[in-house]
Amino acid sequence: MTGGGGPSAKATLQATKGNSAAGTVTFTQKGDKVQVVVNITGLKPGQEHGFHIHDKGDCSSGDGMSAAGHFNPLGKPHAHPSTPNRHAGDLPALKADPNGNASLSVELDVITVAEGPTDAYGTVTQRPTSIIGRGLIVHAQPDDYKTQPTGNAGARIACAVIQKN
Repeated sequence: MTGGGGPSAKATLQATKGNSAAGTVTFTQKGDKVQVVVNITGLKPGQEHGFHIHDKGDCSSGDGMSAAGHFNPLGKPHAHPSTPNRHAGDLPALKADPNGNASLSVELDVITVAEGPTDAYGTVTQRPTSIIGRGLIVHAQPDDYKTQPTGNAGARIACAVIQKN
């Protein structure tokens, strides 16, 4: 079921050391799917770039490595985002135009922006597949969607923390 807009989050990508990629990504819960809208500049012109949600919302290392590995709360293999059996953090590749810009709008399952239920103490819990507070990484190379667990997508050229709107 896909319905109206629900909770949303935003990530502001900033270049890692020595790179120039930057942009914004919004995530909006729509029923049981999340609408992801991406606008990025500073990519290698004409190239495809791997794009993933990572486990930690930490871009402090300068090279994006502090974001740790792919977000994979369900213990699945790395795979193309059209495959049901995949990491929650597996996102479609970004294809840069001749000017190094990339835009993408896609609806994905597995991930959620919505918060979980309230526990017995009135505290809202976070769903295991919630992307709030996770890292977002753009890679230098294309994702081969086969190599485990990373897709062999190379260096991390931009990093962001996904924050609730």
